[in-house]
Formats: sequence, structure tokens, C-alpha cells
Amino acid sequence: MVRALAERDLRARYKQAVLGFAWAVLTPLALCAIFTLVFHQAVRIETGDVSYPLFAYVGLIVWQFFSNTMNQGAVSLANNLSLLNKVYCPREVFPLATMLVASVDMLIGIGVLGLLFLATWTAPAATFLWVLPLVLIQLAFTYGVALVLSVAVVYLRDVRHLLPIITQMGVFATPVAYPLSRIPLKLQEIYCGINPLGAVIEGYRRALLYGQAPDLRLTLIAAASAVVYLVGGYLVFKKLETGIADVA
Repeated sequence: MVRALAERDLRARYKQAVLGFAWAVLTPLALCAIFTLVFHQAVRIETGDVSYPLFAYVGLIVWQFFSNTMNQGAVSLANNLSLLNKVYCPREVFPLATMLVASVDMLIGIGVLGLLFLATWTAPAATFLWVLPLVLIQLAFTYGVALVLSVAVVYLRDVRHLLPIITQMGVFATPVAYPLSRIPLKLQEIYCGINPLGAVIEGYRRALLYGQAPDLRLTLIAAASAVVYLVGGYLVFKKLETGIADVA
């Protein structure tokens, strides 16, 4: 069912679009260009031996996955209320399907990342396998947030209007255009506990671009936080899902 829902959403999103799946990379590429002009040229964000566009794009891939899942997952129940009222199914599959759609977009973005490596005459560092545990943290955190938002929108439709504001603020509150080191050292542990994407993005960059292992302390904090988000999100979802039909 998750696959069927994801295929339906993919067709609906790109069927009438002239550029089709190209939209999956146009947004992060446009943001990457803006970040290069603003943060690299004006603010002078230093990235060492790594080109800034490559540095920023790695962060944007992660952020786009999260924001796409958050925005689409939030309305996944509200947009399928007619189906929910006719057929019984595990309701958590709807936000899960949106995360699968976002994963397809992320895979396309990874392909563009490969082209950026070629364009900058660099190669992924030998430590790239450290990305695998970071992906698990990313998925757990993202799905936990999507579960809470999906049921919140059903009960409180104002959340839908609040999401674009959160997305716009979040891309700057998360170390996408700048390194995690810009956050004071004494606050980094608290920050990664609140926003695990900070440690995930920093870990991706260390593993792919700088040939370093992710910071173990921050990664463990992010992993523990992601589990809390996932378990807490699931419990909240299951607690509130029984009243979805009544609210609808």
C-alpha cells in the first residue's frame, strides 16, 4: 500500500509538469546558487579545500528530504480522508508514503551530487560508508515529525498554514548554508538534541567531503534524539488517530 500511494503521489506531482522530475533538483540547485552568492561571497563562509557549492548542496539534499516529507506528510491524512473513511488500513502508511516519495527526490539529488563531484574534480572521501548510520538517524527523525504533523493537521488546520513559515525559517536555523562549527561549542550538544539534522548534515560532510568520521558524541546525541522523536511521534499518532474519523 505504501508503494501504491507513493506511485500515485509521484504521478500526480509530475504528470502535468513540463520539466517532470527535474523539479526535484531545480529547487536545491537554485538555493545552492543563492547560498553561494550570499553566504560564500558576502558573509565569507569558509569551507577549507572543499568548494562551497559542493559543501552547501550536501546540506540541501538532506534538508529537501526533510522539508518535503514534513510538508507533504503533514497533509497526507487530510488529503485522504475520503479513503480513510471507506477502507480500513494502518493510517501511519500515509506519511510513510510521502517519505518514500521524498526518498525518490533525494536519490535524484544524489545523482546531481555525483555530477558536482565531477565538475569540481573531486571524489567522495574513502570514509563515505559513515553515511549509512546517518541515514537511519535522518529517517527516524523525519518520520517521527511527519507522524505528529499529519495528525495535527487533521485536528488543527492552522498547522498547514504554519508549515511554510517553519520551512523558511528552518533552512536557516539548520546548518545547511554554514558549518555546525558556527554554533557555539557549548550549545552544539543541546542543538543536536533538538535538531538532529545538525549532526546528520555535519556528519555527511565529514564523511563525504573531508575524509573524517562523524563526531561520535554529537552523532550519538542525534541518534538518541531521533529515537525519542520517532517513538514519541508514533505514540502521539496512535493516541489521536482514533478520533480522525469524528473530526473529519
